[in-house]
Amino acid sequence: MKFMTPGFMREWIQHIKRDGFKDFIKKKGWKIVAAIFVFYLIRDTILYIILPYLIINNIVQCS
Repeated sequence: MKFMTPGFMREWIQHIKRDGFKDFIKKKGWKIVAAIFVFYLIRDTILYIILPYLIINNIVQCS
C-alpha cells in the first residue's frame, strides 16, 4: 500500500519516526496540524453525517 501514499507524506512520516512529532511541528509549523485536522473533519462529516442522511432520505422516499 506504499504506492498509495504521496511522496511528501512518506518524507513526513520518516521525519516523525526519526526525530519525533515535536521536532516535526517545530520545522513544519502548525499549518500541517491544522490541515490534517481539517482533512479529517471534512472526511468524517461526509462519512458519518452526509452519507447516512442521503441513505436514510432515499429509503424514506422509496417507501
